[in-house]
Parts: sequence; structure tokens; C-alpha cells
Amino acid sequence: MTPVWAWLGYDECNYTYMKDGKKLLTEWSQLSPVPVYVRTHGLLVSGDGIPDLKWSSTNAYTEDGNGNPVYDWTIVDTIFDTYVQRGMKPLVEIGFMPNALSSKPEPYRHHWKPGDPYDDIYTGWRYPPKDYDKWAQLVFQWVTHCIERYGKDEVATWHWELWNEPNIKYWGGTFDEYCKLYDYTAHAVKRALPQAIMGGPHSTGPSWKPAEKFLIRFLKHCTEGTNYVTGQIGSPLDFIAFHAKGAPRVVDGRVRMNLGAQMRDIAKGFEVVSSFDKLKNLPIIIGESDPEGCAACSEALYPENAYRNGIMYSSYTAAAFARKYELADLYHVNFKGAVTWAFEFENQLWFYGFRELATNGVDKPVLNIFRMYGMMKGMRVQVEGDLAYNAQSICESSVRGDRPDINALATKDDDNAAVMVWHYHDDHKTEPSYPVHVTISGVPASQAQLFHYRVDKTHSNSYEVFKAMGSPQPPSADQIKILEQAGQLQMLTSPAYIKPELGKITVSMDLPRQGVSLLKLVW
Repeated sequence: MTPVWAWLGYDECNYTYMKDGKKLLTEWSQLSPVPVYVRTHGLLVSGDGIPDLKWSSTNAYTEDGNGNPVYDWTIVDTIFDTYVQRGMKPLVEIGFMPNALSSKPEPYRHHWKPGDPYDDIYTGWRYPPKDYDKWAQLVFQWVTHCIERYGKDEVATWHWELWNEPNIKYWGGTFDEYCKLYDYTAHAVKRALPQAIMGGPHSTGPSWKPAEKFLIRFLKHCTEGTNYVTGQIGSPLDFIAFHAKGAPRVVDGRVRMNLGAQMRDIAKGFEVVSSFDKLKNLPIIIGESDPEGCAACSEALYPENAYRNGIMYSSYTAAAFARKYELADLYHVNFKGAVTWAFEFENQLWFYGFRELATNGVDKPVLNIFRMYGMMKGMRVQVEGDLAYNAQSICESSVRGDRPDINALATKDDDNAAVMVWHYHDDHKTEPSYPVHVTISGVPASQAQLFHYRVDKTHSNSYEVFKAMGSPQPPSADQIKILEQAGQLQMLTSPAYIKPELGKITVSMDLPRQGVSLLKLVW
């Protein structure tokens, strides 16, 4: 049970060290039995450090009047300190381009807000450097500084990568210019720390043909191309990263998810990597892995995002991660992580419909799915039953049929077992609960204790409690305490001792539409 879910990412790096950002990162670190890796945009962007939607900055690099570099790691250090203090590790996104280095710097600062054309975000930070050597020296100095601050052994466990989605407008240069920048960047990282873990390219979902082509061309550059720095064949590549997104829509007045779209991205990416003999065993990180593509595009203006506050998001997440494991098994790839691109948006309206794990410090139902995953350890074990869907069928047609996706993911450790069961469907509508019977075989004890956790409309669900309050903006102090408690993972029933019969235990339940249960058995 590789903890591929223990990866987190978000656009606005300055939220990291703010009140609710710190609280959420603490919760993430506490729910995971392993260090959580965190990826964020904007770590080299020029600016005053004040965040906005789709915008963040650190002002790490400026130049004096003579064009000499001036490095200021104050804000970057504050971000990385926040991670390291919680036992988390950066997946360092090296980007974007500082104003003083951009080959097309103006306009630079954008002021995008939901409802504006999305292309407004693409300003001077996205262009290649006017001086590749200065860029390389910036990267070298950054890695060197991190070693001095955190120690070589710690930094050697981090992951480093260049840019975000360079196959679309996040990158203002050509493909060859991206490869050139990658070579300069990787060389600088390895010059500062030879054992550093460097990868890429964090391109968009490869089920889209242009994205697939970009990924293949990049991997060929790393294996067969001439390195722009050394003149030798090949470039350092320690892991491979691409993104995978779903595509919800409003159909007949309700949200319809598209789990199949996201799974097709993952399947195609795994297929591409497995086709390279030299690379097929490298770790794969799905650098952004989500139901759709814009965390800051709120439900208020984008009705297809109405899944985010409630249990549609949580059940989707349970079903999606299980199928990522299944696809990795199918393609025999080294699947290391999938970054959930959702965090929090400081000082915004409560439950405004951003793709986030918490709102104003109150956890949403989806975060409780990760709390469930945090209790699943050991080895994955086989699940059989009356199952309508598997990963391949979802890739072909998503979950659109008359039957919902009722399935499970199971693990066994030395003294416990865990079974996550979900009742998912792409269509966001009310349907009857479904009777589910889960039999766990091979229990090696005469008695076991059962813990039954649940996320549904009435359990582990701060959003339903918020609506029952009348959706106050803002809630009172007493209401906030109630919401905070409602946002935690709750049990469906009290813990109970069960005696296996011939090593078997059967648990029966009614599982509501979009509900998720975790059965934790301890002996």
C-alpha cells in the first residue's frame, strides 16, 4: 500500500504560512503515517509576497543597478520552514521566471479574479530567461542555500522539478527552449547536490494528443537528445511527472462528473512511460490529480464545480485513488504519488465553492477520505464481489450506467486490516442507499475490534451542518466550534468486538449514494 495519496499541491504559495494554511498543513502531517510531499507554484515569482487568487510571489531574485544578482530567501525559507517543521517535504517547483530575468517581463503582475478570462493570468512570469547562465546560478544558489539551512541529508530526500504544464500557456517559450531550460536547471541542481532527485516535465493530461506528444518528446530528449549544457547525450531524470484531470459538466440541471477522463489521462501516461525501456522503472508522480482544472474557479461562477463542498468530492476521491493503484498494476509501472491540487483560500467566503480541503479552518468532507487512507497500511489485498466497474471500464465509459460504482480497496498489516467501501456515481443526484455486505477472510485471531468510520450526508460533513445553520456569513464563534467538530472523521457506530467464524467476519451496512465507509479491524 504505497501511500500515493500523501502528496499535496496548490497555486498560492504564500497561503502556506498563514493561519489557516498552517492549520491545514498540521492536519495533513498528522493524518499521514509517512512524510507528505507538497508542491506549490510561484516560488521564484517577483512581488511583495501578498497572495491573490492564482498569484503568489517570494521576490527571491532581483538585480541591482549594475545587473548583479540579489538573492533574498526570506519568504521561500518561511514556506519551506513550515513544511519541514511538520515533517513534510517539498516537491520543489522551480519557477516561475523572476521579473529581472524574464525575456518578456511586462506586464508581470496580474489581478485575475473568477469570471475574468483565464488567459489573463499568463503574464511576464511565464517566459524563458534572457540569460540562461544567470538562471542556472539562481538555481544553484537556491539549492546550496537549502543545504546550508536544512542539511544535505534532508534536502537529498526532496524532489525538484522545473515549471508547470510547459506544453500550454504556462510556458511562453518553445519546446526546445523548455528542454534547454530543463538542462540548465537540472545541471545546476545536480552541481549543488549530485544526489538530488530531479524530474519532470509536469505536462498536462496525456490523453490529449498534443500533451502526449510533448511528454514523449521530452522523454526522448532526456534519453537521446543532446544536452544543452554538457553537449553529451541525455539529461538527468530521476522521476517522471504528468497531470491528470477530470471534466465535470452540468447536465439536466445537475453536476455530472467525469472520472473516466481523469483515468484516461493516467492510463495514457503510464502507457507512455512503460514504452521507454530506459525509463519504465522510474518513479511516476501525477503532479496534479483532480476532478477538473481550476481550484480558484468557484462554484458561484462555475456551476459545474458544485461538487466541491460536499460528498460528491469525497466519494470521487475514494473511487479515483483506488483506480490509480489498479492502473499502475495493469501497466507495471513504479507509481509513487498523485498530488491532490487543493488546499485552502485564506479569508474568503465560507464554503464559496473553491476546490479546497478546508474553508476558513473548517475541514470539508473530502479531507476525511485522506484520514481514512492514512489508516490503511501494510499490503493491498484482493477485493472480489458483485462489482460493476473496474479501472478499464471506467476509462472507457466513466460511471454513467444504471448501476453505481460500489467497490472497495483493502489492506492488511500485521495486526489489522482495513477496507474502504464507496458508493459512487458520476451523476450528482439523490438515489436510495445500497445494501452492502463485506466479508473479511483469514482473520488470524479469535477476537477482533471493529471501527466503522463514515463520510456521508450526516457524518464527517461540515457542509451539511453549515447549510442547516442557514449558511451564515460568517458563522459565530459558537457555530465555528460546531463546524470544526463536524469536519472531523466520525464513526458510524461505536467500536465493537467481533469473534470470527472460521477466520471470517462479515459486516453489513446500508451505504448512501456518494457515501464512503472505512472498516478498520484490529486484533
